[in-house]
Amino acid sequence: FAHDPETMRNHLRTFTLLAVLTALFMGAGYAVGGPTGMVLALAFAGVMNLVSYWNADRIVLSMYRAVEVGPDHADPRIAGYARDVLQMADSAGLPRPRVYIIDQDQPNAFATGRDPAHAAVAATRGLLALLDRREVRGVMGHELAHVKHRDTLTMTVTATIAGAISALASFAFLFGGRDENGRPTGLIGALVVALLAPLAAGLVQMAISRGREYEADRGGAEISGDPEALASALRKIEAYAKGGYVNPDAERNPATAHMFIINPLAGGRGDNLFSTHPATAKRIEALMALAPRRADRET
Repeated sequence: FAHDPETMRNHLRTFTLLAVLTALFMGAGYAVGGPTGMVLALAFAGVMNLVSYWNADRIVLSMYRAVEVGPDHADPRIAGYARDVLQMADSAGLPRPRVYIIDQDQPNAFATGRDPAHAAVAATRGLLALLDRREVRGVMGHELAHVKHRDTLTMTVTATIAGAISALASFAFLFGGRDENGRPTGLIGALVVALLAPLAAGLVQMAISRGREYEADRGGAEISGDPEALASALRKIEAYAKGGYVNPDAERNPATAHMFIINPLAGGRGDNLFSTHPATAKRIEALMALAPRRADRET
């Protein structure tokens, strides 16, 4: 599966998009401080990548106050969830990830970590309350697919650089940019940087996320062996989300929204240009198309 041509194409697209993000950051740095600003922006991007690489899991888990759990947890539902994650990781040939629970009513889940050997998966209490065990396995199979495809690092680094571009653009708007000779570019130049740089960075970030979700759905169906369960889980989570339930931690940290299986931000649904996730209906349709193939393999 790891050598599937479509998977390889998606990886190539991701590396290209990350290169575009870095170039955008350098361009914003050039607009703010000329050649010196561009060099400083490149150096800063390198530092951010290193920080994200070594601390991605701790940063995100602390944002959501996640608590590590195991198969011996006092709550049978949480214990079963942890046991199933570890069993699926073993079956998929993955190192066992750390398993976390988030004390949040909104049903959702994400994976993080710099590589499969340092991965963590987290689910909210709301997810375990809403879904049956089979559906939870489907969701966590999706998250383990992100780990297997090494999406967790890509997503975290992308969010970090995109956020930095927005911050740099805000700086340019407040203090004005400089041309290659160090002369002020004026209000118009600052406005262009302030508006276009974060917009372009956001579009790249969203393009990475949406492609990855389709791939992780397919990989998760392989890991759990049950595409219908993941489809059913997505359907339930989407229906819950339409009720307007808000995840306060996600609202405070919107750059992490693309890491969740369903967009946790209020009003963040739809398969449009500015959505971090594909339309749930399209994901369910793609998953159900896999069900006949699974049935054929079992006969």
